Amino acid sequence: MENLLQVNQLQTEFKKDDQPIKILHGIDFQLNKGEVLGLVGESGCGKSITSLSIMRLFRGTSGKISGGSIYFNGEDLTTLSEESMRKIRGKQMAMIFQEPMTSLNPVMKIGEQMMEPIRLHLSLKKKEAKSHAISILEKVGIPRAEEILNEFPHQLSGGMRQRVMIAMAMSCNPKLLIADEPTTALDVTIQAQILSLMKKLQEEEKMSVLLITHDLGVVAEMCDRVVVMYAGRVVEEASVIDLFEDPKHPYTKGLIGSVPKIGEKREKLDSISGNVPDPSNMPMGCKFAPRCKEAMPICFEEEPDTVSFENNRSCSCWLFHEERGEMSV
Repeated sequence: MENLLQVNQLQTEFKKDDQPIKILHGIDFQLNKGEVLGLVGESGCGKSITSLSIMRLFRGTSGKISGGSIYFNGEDLTTLSEESMRKIRGKQMAMIFQEPMTSLNPVMKIGEQMMEPIRLHLSLKKKEAKSHAISILEKVGIPRAEEILNEFPHQLSGGMRQRVMIAMAMSCNPKLLIADEPTTALDVTIQAQILSLMKKLQEEEKMSVLLITHDLGVVAEMCDRVVVMYAGRVVEEASVIDLFEDPKHPYTKGLIGSVPKIGEKREKLDSISGNVPDPSNMPMGCKFAPRCKEAMPICFEEEPDTVSFENNRSCSCWLFHEERGEMSV
């Protein structure tokens, strides 16, 4: 498959009390054209920072990319000026955020917010931009689309606001759509509708989608491949089928084991003890070791390298170094 996005050794940091705190520690993954890639992990693992790094959306914060490269359509985004990035955002790559109420401008009508990027990127006149906005709103299943253009975000339900966000993201037919927890704030029924809509649009437009979520049910339904993140690192990568049938990393096993299954009777759900470590106070060795039931002495001393398997699988865990005779115990 043809590659669209290639993230190489990406490092991102923020300042705290004038001291740089590294959030992403050499992230590697690729996204092919027409593919849906899931980025999963608990809150605090660095998923959203990864998406903001790709979009270069650190304005007004202390965040910056401190190393690595992000190749999009063969061009390294980390080397581009802000003006060049503005031409790419919205037109070639777009983003759907977690909470549409905080992403939409509360004092601007929906029509104004939708037509601004359409006029900017597609060079349409106001009347043409309005007609295009209406057609996109209708495409994402919004009734009375023309009336919606004259309403404010607070006048719409959560599900309708998220559909508007999807419509805005889709309005310039981007090659890459980044969806950051797009259904978190919605009830289960609306979640299903939004995911079904996203899948339909992705297949129709043959877009590439980077789907960020902590919900493995969403991953199973939507994604082709999965990247599992922990403490600002990629710990496992596999196809959806391989990941669910044979998870390698103890963290991935813990995530899958904590999902309730229909018809299964348990006194209590499995869980992963402890919390994701504070970026300013990372443990030595493997960052998951303090929470891992399979941890060995070396896990607390050194970080494991990434081990590759067949079917384009990879995993960063000392267990597999041991299996291959690469570790002295």
